[in-house]
Amino acid sequence: MRDIARSELVQIFRNRMVLVTGLLIPVVVSAFLVYRHDTFAEGASLGYIAAVVVFTVLAFGLYTTAVTTLASRRQNLFLKRLRSTAAGDADILTGLVLPVTFIALVQVIAILAVFGVVATMPANVALLVVATLATTAMMLALALATAGLTNSPEHAQVTTLPVSLGVIAVASWVGLSGTEDLALLKRLLPGGSAAEVVIGAWNGGVPVADSLPLLAITLLWVVIAVVLAARLFRWEPRR
Repeated sequence: MRDIARSELVQIFRNRMVLVTGLLIPVVVSAFLVYRHDTFAEGASLGYIAAVVVFTVLAFGLYTTAVTTLASRRQNLFLKRLRSTAAGDADILTGLVLPVTFIALVQVIAILAVFGVVATMPANVALLVVATLATTAMMLALALATAGLTNSPEHAQVTTLPVSLGVIAVASWVGLSGTEDLALLKRLLPGGSAAEVVIGAWNGGVPVADSLPLLAITLLWVVIAVVLAARLFRWEPRR
């Protein structure tokens, strides 16, 4: 697994498209939100900005890049060759997505740390960490499922749009309108519950016990996505 992860990390920094779309764009967008937080927080909250930052980085930096990576490695038969080695399926997939996951988490931590300095620190750092990790797990599971429907890296530009834009839209919806209306719908949509936990963790005033059901819904999406991935994921190109 470590050899696969090391090789994948090298490939990431050699691929200009991945560097721009998966690493640079999320950072630029998030940095702009942090820089203009006074404007964007009008009528919303600092927690809303934190949630949008988390979902922007994880949607584009992690989810989209992971789908593109898996589709590319399938297309050039690298996945098929790896399965002929002693590495198990779980080790192969973990090795391929580990570098981009690490990079995305570093980006989230760095941007939120800067945001905490220029604005205010989160009220509950531990809860924020848990919510971010749960969201990361959800986006990784969704990436595995989406990769099963993606034939090529070029195709990934289309197949990833519904989820990547959808989770950001849901997080924005929850952050801007709250959950007083249509609470069940907002919480059941992918990213809705996680966004509510991130917002509550940053703004404060939400008991930890109230966040546990929301985290459970997020983890339920992980289970759903893993089940879909088990049915849809392919190790060889479709014929």
